[in-house]
Amino acid sequence: MAKEVLNITGMTCASCARAVERSVNRIEGVQSAVVNLATEKLSVEFDESKTDVNGIKEAVKKAGYDVQEEENENIRDITIPISGMTCAACARAVERSINKLPGINEVNVNLATEKAMVVYDTSKVRISVIKDAISKAGYTPLEIKEDEAADKEKERRQKEINTLRTRFIISIVFAVPLFYIAMGHMTGLPLPDIIMPGLHPLNFGIAQLLLTIPIMAVGYRFYTVGFSRLFRRAPNMDSLIAIGTGAAFLYGIYAIYRIIGGDTEYAMDLYFETAGVIISLILLGRYLEAVSKGKTSETIKKLMGLSPKTAVVIHDDKEIVIPVEEVEVGDIVLVRPGERIPVDGEVIEGRTSVDESMLTGESIPVEKNPGSRIVGGSINKNGTVRFKATRVGKDTTLARIIKLVEDAQGSKAPIAKMADVISGYFVPIVITIAVIAAAAWALSGESAVFSLTIFISVLVIACPCALGLATPTAIVVGTGKGAEYGVLIKSGEALETAHKIDTIIFDKTGTITEGEPKVTDIITNGDISQDELLQFSASAEAGSEHPLGEAIVNSARDRNLELMRAESFEAIPGHGIEVIIQGKKMLLGNKKLMDDRNIRIPLQNEADRLSEEGKTPMFVAIDGRLAGIIAVADVIKPSSGKAVEALHRMGIEIVMITGDNRRTAGAIARQVGIDRVLAEVLPQDKAEEVKKLQAEGRKVAMVGDGINDAPALVQADIGIAIGSGTDVAMESADIVLIRNDLMDVSAAIQLSKATIRNIKQNLFWAFAYNSAGIPVAAGLLHLFGGPLLNPMIAAGAMAFSSVSVVTNALRLRRFKPMY
Repeated sequence: MAKEVLNITGMTCASCARAVERSVNRIEGVQSAVVNLATEKLSVEFDESKTDVNGIKEAVKKAGYDVQEEENENIRDITIPISGMTCAACARAVERSINKLPGINEVNVNLATEKAMVVYDTSKVRISVIKDAISKAGYTPLEIKEDEAADKEKERRQKEINTLRTRFIISIVFAVPLFYIAMGHMTGLPLPDIIMPGLHPLNFGIAQLLLTIPIMAVGYRFYTVGFSRLFRRAPNMDSLIAIGTGAAFLYGIYAIYRIIGGDTEYAMDLYFETAGVIISLILLGRYLEAVSKGKTSETIKKLMGLSPKTAVVIHDDKEIVIPVEEVEVGDIVLVRPGERIPVDGEVIEGRTSVDESMLTGESIPVEKNPGSRIVGGSINKNGTVRFKATRVGKDTTLARIIKLVEDAQGSKAPIAKMADVISGYFVPIVITIAVIAAAAWALSGESAVFSLTIFISVLVIACPCALGLATPTAIVVGTGKGAEYGVLIKSGEALETAHKIDTIIFDKTGTITEGEPKVTDIITNGDISQDELLQFSASAEAGSEHPLGEAIVNSARDRNLELMRAESFEAIPGHGIEVIIQGKKMLLGNKKLMDDRNIRIPLQNEADRLSEEGKTPMFVAIDGRLAGIIAVADVIKPSSGKAVEALHRMGIEIVMITGDNRRTAGAIARQVGIDRVLAEVLPQDKAEEVKKLQAEGRKVAMVGDGINDAPALVQADIGIAIGSGTDVAMESADIVLIRNDLMDVSAAIQLSKATIRNIKQNLFWAFAYNSAGIPVAAGLLHLFGGPLLNPMIAAGAMAFSSVSVVTNALRLRRFKPMY
């Protein structure tokens, strides 16, 4: 199955989104098609053997909308200054030399400006190779000074905002005098005699007609799109506006016709101002909505802005500035103080501190030495380093984060399906209600003007836009806010499900604990000091590959203890090791090894205490006598206890799963405050344990970081991967915690609750608005002696409803997790 995300243009409401989804879903081979109205993107999964992207684009166009074409991300154009050219023959020589290279799409050399404009495929040729071709032709390529690449999405949205603002300004320039002429004289405001309705009714009507035409011209899309959708039997919001204002305009034309025939009473019922003001108000609403929607994806823009545009790469001991897209795995990259790191890599030379707050949220810089990993987008603070690029392009941590957030923002939550279904039937029902209500009032004896007012009011006040925007805008803002706090929520479904979680399973090793055993206690017996005991033990374990032995060696090195050479070394499987150092015979291992060699253990009480604390006691004997105990443990993360406490306050039960023995697991659980322990569970059985909890009727989240956690992450209702974990775990999870901090588990659930609460608020007001607005527009209040709703007020209310929904979603930008 292939997956594509396409930018759709021309959509204005939820009915549009439904129309695109229906059209694409009819194609054979399409498994799913989901449109996000807020981001104007179509996410489609399809079988490549049955259809392709072109077929999908055609289906979108048949539905009455357009696909914003995206450029091939590998195709790049660059301008290279060249010196040494003197005539047209020189320019042709450079063009020929560059054209011989693979991946060159186009070359134009301008002799007057002494520049070569090259369009090339970054996957096939590098700028350094293009420069070499220029040099081989006998000329000198100069330093490239690139302008920053424009953000296409931002540019498109800004263009849309500017267009809507211009149209609104034009419409309001004509709508104000139109409204004044039509209504001013009724309140005693002066009008020139030439257009006074009592003196010159025809002039009065023609003046309004001439002011209305420009307004309808700038709102032409309401008519081209609205009637097009109506003829396709899939009407949308534009159809309602087109029918309503079109009816008002045609009635105004009819009224002028009657005035010309001598029936001057029609001068008081022209209805031009209704059409003009409605279009102006709706254009204002669309403009404010576009501005608000533009703010929903600001997190993506901020993330994209973190990546530098160029990198300094070392080639043949020379520093070469190249676009960051040109950096390849294995390149040696130079970064100076104050510069952003262009790609992920491993430091090979130099020492520095790096500000990784964009990734971890921690403001304290992290020390980096040879062998340290560094992340693209972070800031090098105070030292010059060289590093080897390990991840470039789409594989960098920053690029993967951006991709995850984009995918989540393009997804649809289950709660949105209800609104989508309603929106799909909404517009035809509204048109039906408008016709029935107008006909009913006409049959009851009301005038044609009264019935027309009812007809237009019902059409204009109905607003599926608010329904369509209620869910996607909240998801876009919510997932973006999560990314700011290092919580990557990979789909709208995960965002919705997370708030229902009542049980969380934590893997022990690497999740609750650090995942690296460390020496925690050194207890001596006799005259030997702690440093001596550790020095002898580390010297003995230097030849061992066991994790516990490695922890002892690392502890000795941390204390700057010099290791001694072992004269002999023997590993005793399941027991420990036997070593001779400086003529002394050493035994280092478990209690069973001591018992087998008949070594008395006077520190048994201390050993039992260490075991109860979840630590592993390593007994050390020298020349047949116990010298002491070194305890090793996988240290609990500082945040684990606080995270469990925070989740308990939210009413969530915590379960720990591990392959360790029950005593060690129980000790860890007691220290952290965990409710339930699943110990001695084999990796392949973790998913089964998740199933058992789900069978109890629980909504289960699984938190893990290893390959063996992947099946359990998939089985759980929500899989949460620790960001420092494996790629497999991150791919299997629904939520990724970048900062490796368990406190972010509660942050993710709090964010889910806040987002779902926001969506429910949006849906409530959208439904309540339509439920109350349509009956009022149909004349319900007037039936009981109340006022009749003016279509212009209906238009203002309709525009306000969409803006209010988006504005409410933007309140999520103020979300802060409570720890």
